[in-house]
Amino acid sequence: MKKIALITGATSGIGQACARRFATGGYDLIITGRNREKLEALQQELRTAGADVCLLCFDVRDREASRAAVASLGGKWCQVDVLINNAGLARGLEPEYEGNFTDWDEMIDTNVKGLLTMTRLIVPGMVQRNRGHVINIGSVAGDAAYAGGNVYCATKAAVKAITDGLRIDLVNTRVRVTNLKPGLVETNFSNVRFHGDNDRAAGVYDGIRPLTGDDIADVAFYAAAAPEHVQIAEVLVLATHQASGTVISRDASRTESLT
Repeated sequence: MKKIALITGATSGIGQACARRFATGGYDLIITGRNREKLEALQQELRTAGADVCLLCFDVRDREASRAAVASLGGKWCQVDVLINNAGLARGLEPEYEGNFTDWDEMIDTNVKGLLTMTRLIVPGMVQRNRGHVINIGSVAGDAAYAGGNVYCATKAAVKAITDGLRIDLVNTRVRVTNLKPGLVETNFSNVRFHGDNDRAAGVYDGIRPLTGDDIADVAFYAAAAPEHVQIAEVLVLATHQASGTVISRDASRTESLT
């Protein structure tokens, strides 16, 4: 029987790329997100590629909706082999003392509490079966704060601590835990951060060839495909001209992009 991967936030960016990569890698998929129309389009695409796909439309910030969605799974879909906690976002780039309360709540509720909810709902089954893999999509932003990134950086630092804690809690099982930390990835991330200001979002990638969602999906699949005795605990993935969250070499001649 084919393995099953559950991917949150699968309708765009890294989540969508992971869905495609795991489908081509022989997995059946449970894809989740808030936009049913996008989920259905992705479901059809992946089915055409040969994967069996179940979709769950809900917001990970809504704990009861998350619980109901997972409870609705039956048959083989109950046996999730890989959980990719990808749903997450950044909002705003203001100094902390000028921050937007609504933006803060959205980041904390999605990036931290949503990840915890899905982990709590899925991992007990992995422990019972004594197999599985949790891949949390963290960020280089979790390693050190940067100007204006205050709360977003805090949420990704929390992802690191939560991931490390889960790995410790599962050390006597065969369940593996990975923290995958991307740097600059050209998706709709910056459009969301800047509330749809496309020009400002595009400026984030000026003068550097950023990573793509496909690049991160390849790393996630590599971690999942490692031999059973190998646990890829943490991976930091940066663009070639990015050395850390804040050290970036920009050159106007670097206009290449895969998106």
